Amino acid sequence: MRIAHGMPLPLLPFLLLAAFAPATGQIPEKPDPIGNTTAARFAPPPGATRVSAAPGSFAAFLRQLPLMPDGASVHLFNGELKGRQDIHAAVIGISVGSKDLQQCADAVMRLRAEHLYAQRRYDEIHFNFTNGFRADFSRWANGQRIEVEGAHGTRWRPGGRPDSSYASLLSYLDKVFTYAGTASLSKELVNCADKPVEPGDVFIRGGHPGHAMIVVDVAAFPDGRRAFLLAQSYMPAQEIHVVKNPGHPELGAWFIQDGDDRLYTPEWTFNWEDRRQWPCPLRKDPPVRGVAR
Repeated sequence: MRIAHGMPLPLLPFLLLAAFAPATGQIPEKPDPIGNTTAARFAPPPGATRVSAAPGSFAAFLRQLPLMPDGASVHLFNGELKGRQDIHAAVIGISVGSKDLQQCADAVMRLRAEHLYAQRRYDEIHFNFTNGFRADFSRWANGQRIEVEGAHGTRWRPGGRPDSSYASLLSYLDKVFTYAGTASLSKELVNCADKPVEPGDVFIRGGHPGHAMIVVDVAAFPDGRRAFLLAQSYMPAQEIHVVKNPGHPELGAWFIQDGDDRLYTPEWTFNWEDRRQWPCPLRKDPPVRGVAR
């Protein structure tokens, strides 16, 4: 089931994982075609166990992302099919909107915003524009609007009515997606390449164009290796989808941390050093907050 504009993501179930063949030569389990969440659709790699995720954490949220039925195609913002239909393992049931806005970095920001909104942590939803302007959802929800004039003339102004609804969040995100991208998001995140990969980590190369992909699940092997799943949007704006591993088709949708010289994904190649995370880790047991006054 796809989440349409106006339908809160938290109201739907979710969870996933894909298939990986470790060095033992075991055949990876096939995805469960009737699984409607990330964890339900894909079993952990043989011999591996999902890393722990506290209830309410971003990791748990990402594992519960709703999936479209097995075999679903990836659609663009205008309803047309994505040119390549051979690179995705699953399509995430989140709306893409009707404008060419929710591309790669935008999809990463969308998932973070959805998680924070589901827990009513409105004052933690904020992203920077490419020119450095900080856009806070709490101010948007209080009725302020963003006026952009030239490269640096960005400011808040009165103009709306107080509204913290889900529709208001989507309107706010459209504004963010218009003026933010990989260049700005890469500056907001902090490098974590020296740490084990975790759900919510972002592989990102800032630029024009650049690319960004988010880790939506992680499984660990007894020997310390970690396997992970990646999701992306792309250009033009398209439905967020879990990608296949093009260099190792035997692994299905799983990638192995530092398994190759670089991270080869279907439409972009990253250095392992390109992995980043949000500067302030999301609390595992967050309090409920309202709109800042």
